Amino acid sequence: MLKHWPPLNALRGFEAAARLGSFHKAAEELHLTQSAISQQIRSLEGFLEQPLFHRSGRSVSLTDAGHDLLSTTQSLLQQLAVGIRRLEQYRKPNQLVVNTTPAFARHWLVPRLGEFHRLHPEIDLWLFTSDEVPDMTTQTIDLAVRDDLTAQAECSFRVLLEDRLYPAAHPSLLAQQPDERCTLHGEREMDWSHWAVQGGQDVGQQSHGLNFSDPGLLLDAASQGLGIALVSQLLADQARRNGLLQPLVEQTVRGPNWAWLVHRDSESSELTRSFSDWLTHNLVAARLTTHPL
Repeated sequence: MLKHWPPLNALRGFEAAARLGSFHKAAEELHLTQSAISQQIRSLEGFLEQPLFHRSGRSVSLTDAGHDLLSTTQSLLQQLAVGIRRLEQYRKPNQLVVNTTPAFARHWLVPRLGEFHRLHPEIDLWLFTSDEVPDMTTQTIDLAVRDDLTAQAECSFRVLLEDRLYPAAHPSLLAQQPDERCTLHGEREMDWSHWAVQGGQDVGQQSHGLNFSDPGLLLDAASQGLGIALVSQLLADQARRNGLLQPLVEQTVRGPNWAWLVHRDSESSELTRSFSDWLTHNLVAARLTTHPL
């Protein structure tokens, strides 16, 4: 492995000279002298211990190694440029960065974002989803709302809702015998072992079937009639309203706690308060209007 990276300026000089086929034109584009470009490329060749250009008088052409490096360098510089442009979003005065899980975003938050935008059109919301819990001390996130959160330094932590779980299936599967239904398995609380440990009654679940790491995809699969699944009362509410899911029994068991982390630098922000007030109001409404089992 290389002990250190070549200077970025040398890579920029090389890319310009290779693309334009001329040290002179590269110097003009980068507002440098031709000798400076030549020095950058000599230092890069010395670093790599091989020539990058064939030199014949004032004309230059790439060696095989030069062609290879040009492709890599152009890709690197393009990604760097995109990354730098993306940083502009952090300068937006009304930017609010909210992190959540893909399942919560797809099945609960996004269907309600239209209402939030109508109430607060001045807020430029950036919805950042991730499977992993973010590190709020190192990532630029104002608020995280998830079902896998614990307290973190420099953040306020609050449990918003205690979820309940129940076995459900598409109505078309209810005509089948229990042993004929495919069993859909999730992770954490969505695993059928959690149902059993919590005293859930036997609904014909089997140890084999289809397995999902994403509870949102598990819910999608159950809603499309692939099998029976242990689903979140909160996330499955819309599917039930649409007639895509029906509980197999009246029993429910304890599910995960939905909570938030608000970074201390964002707590006093009017943007954060607007979103958090809207969020808690809607979660309370969801808890009160969720279909009784």
